[in-house]
Amino acid sequence: MSQISQTATEGKRAIPGTLVFDGDAAQAGYALNAMSYSFNSEANRHAFAEDEEAYMARFNLTEAQKEAVRKRDVLGMLAAGGNVYYLAKLAGIFGLNVQDLGALQTGMSLDAFKAALLDHAVTETRVSPALSGGRMAA
Repeated sequence: MSQISQTATEGKRAIPGTLVFDGDAAQAGYALNAMSYSFNSEANRHAFAEDEEAYMARFNLTEAQKEAVRKRDVLGMLAAGGNVYYLAKLAGIFGLNVQDLGALQTGMSLDAFKAALLDHAVTETRVSPALSGGRMAA
């Protein structure tokens, strides 16, 4: 490993319990994320459902990425460079939503994850009259 890449690796940001999506992850996950982005098209979602292997080959996924997709292993996809915002499209094909992904990422049950979201939620939507120019928000 070169001195420059050693320095870059040593200086990486770490967030305990979280896979950081940085430039290296983006580069490693490009194929998986490109495939996931393609699912914006209904025709592509159908093509994937009809022949997952051919569809993954079309995007040149790595073996680790393919195996994670085959196993429906969202954490494996994240570890293989997947970006949660792109993977949300792929997860939708599997019947998962963004809250399901959050629960998987944190190792929590779906109910515990939803409860944690509510614990941190801002539920007050009214704006004070001084901030709204004298009008009350609906």
